[in-house]
Amino acid sequence: MPKVTFIKDGKATTVEFEQGKLPYEHHGLPESFLDVAMNFGIPLEHACGGSCACTTCHLYIKEGEQNLSEPEDKELDRLDTAWDLRTNSRLGCQAVISGDVVVEFPMYTRNYVQEGGAIQLGKSDQTEDEKKAAEVRP
Repeated sequence: MPKVTFIKDGKATTVEFEQGKLPYEHHGLPESFLDVAMNFGIPLEHACGGSCACTTCHLYIKEGEQNLSEPEDKELDRLDTAWDLRTNSRLGCQAVISGDVVVEFPMYTRNYVQEGGAIQLGKSDQTEDEKKAAEVRP
């Protein structure tokens, strides 16, 4: 059973799912980061509904890249427009998980209004002390 660790603002949330058993609600590709996040109540933005038409579900793969599907051309083309693109960048709606993976949310996205109405301009609600206390170390 794959374990997926999502890191946002230094806080790690790990979930585990059985392949082929996760209910699919058309959030990106089945068993993608977006699909897993939505099934476990982890807020991963997806302004386009998971159709590979934006970059709001952009993530950095920290560990387990070999446990993901290969990126297709449409994902790579879309990633070219992502803020702070890195060699370990993937779109959460397109990267299908087959084993243990650790991902980190970027500080910014290009969607200035988050789902649920909150404004995201790269500022965290956490104090610097809270960030340091929540820091995840490998």
